[in-house]
Amino acid sequence: METITELRAQLHAHLASMYATGVVDAYFQELQALDEGSAAPGYVAEVIDIFLNDGDSILRDIDGLLNQPLAEVDFHKVDAMVQQLKGSSSTVGAKKVKLACMDFQQFYTAKNKKQCLMALAVLKSDFCELRNKLQTLMQLEQQVASLDTMW
Repeated sequence: METITELRAQLHAHLASMYATGVVDAYFQELQALDEGSAAPGYVAEVIDIFLNDGDSILRDIDGLLNQPLAEVDFHKVDAMVQQLKGSSSTVGAKKVKLACMDFQQFYTAKNKKQCLMALAVLKSDFCELRNKLQTLMQLEQQVASLDTMW
């Protein structure tokens, strides 16, 4: 069994790598600060869970729109959905996903379906990376919290 010191070190190293690789930014740090000393622990985990679920839904919807024949693709809806994901990504400090959304914009503005599909693939990959890193982070935080209560 790992000691609490080892788990805390893992947690800090994981978080540091998230910042170093540009997966998250300072807004994520502000979000995390809301949990510290909060009367409602778990608030950040709930916000992250909602963000991930909404993001999955948005990406599925964009995928559905872009897999229509070109004449039927509603680029205005694609725009609205990418903007929604960009806004929520910015709010939670998901820097890499936010930047992928910004890159995506040039392609749906030009109504370039092929480039949109490529940008969507990048966005999905960045979102998947974020989800995996956030889930690992939350697991480590739960492990540390459970050991903290034992002491």
